[in-house]
Amino acid sequence: MNWRDIPSLAALRAFEAAARVGSFSAAARELNVTHAAVAQHVRTVEADLGVSLLVRAGRGVALTDAGHRLAASLSDGFAEITNGVRAVAEGAAARPLAITATPSFAENWLMPRLAGFWAAHPGLNLSITPSMDVADLRRDGFDMGIRYGYGDWPGLEATLLVEADYTVVVAPSLLVGRSVSGIADVMDLPWMFEVVHREPQKWVTELGLDWDCCQVNEVATLSMLLSAVRAGGGVSVVSSALVADDISAGKLVAVMSERREGLGYHIIHQPGTMSARAKTFKKWLLAQAG
Repeated sequence: MNWRDIPSLAALRAFEAAARVGSFSAAARELNVTHAAVAQHVRTVEADLGVSLLVRAGRGVALTDAGHRLAASLSDGFAEITNGVRAVAEGAAARPLAITATPSFAENWLMPRLAGFWAAHPGLNLSITPSMDVADLRRDGFDMGIRYGYGDWPGLEATLLVEADYTVVVAPSLLVGRSVSGIADVMDLPWMFEVVHREPQKWVTELGLDWDCCQVNEVATLSMLLSAVRAGGGVSVVSSALVADDISAGKLVAVMSERREGLGYHIIHQPGTMSARAKTFKKWLLAQAG
């Protein structure tokens, strides 16, 4: 490769940072250089390539079409460099296996089972990051993720871990003196939903829930919703995977449920060869799911 055919790596790095964070000032703070240095590096890259890459947009910058193409390539390239340097510097076998999982799944399904994993694999350390974002696993340094959906994330290999469904659940304290055989028997009780995912609301509406005739409360997160429902705050719709232990222990009652083909919690990772540690953890996850 002839390095004289491309701009300097320092200039490309400054452009990639500015493109990613959308600001010369933020890029300067990230790179620990001055605003002027970042701006000069970007002008150098533009002059070398003969195209405009960034334009002013309010207090920040926006990418041109050429800028989008270059930024995407540099992001992938620098991610590869970062991964290679990290593997050599830290030793891939020494660092914890980095896992990202949706917060509610991590709290209600994964964490209660991890003691068994650590007992069986005491030398395999895990670093678990709760997040709702569809992470760029390579860029963000994750070996594996667990995400909710239909498993159709581009560029990732997805394996169904736990099938999801829509299950109407309620605390037994709200059912005292009631005979419950379906959703119609709990229509008059208070209902609770979280604001991010609207599919459960649509489902119960199709089943006949009259929003004008019942009390409906909304909360910000699924974890908050589950805490409230367990405490008898109302009826709700959740995936049975998150409340299976509660239902088995009699802490919640499943009024009815409906499965959606392909919907569930999936193990996601980069396609291709997995490390031995990642394979071990994936195999354990699938065994736990039965």
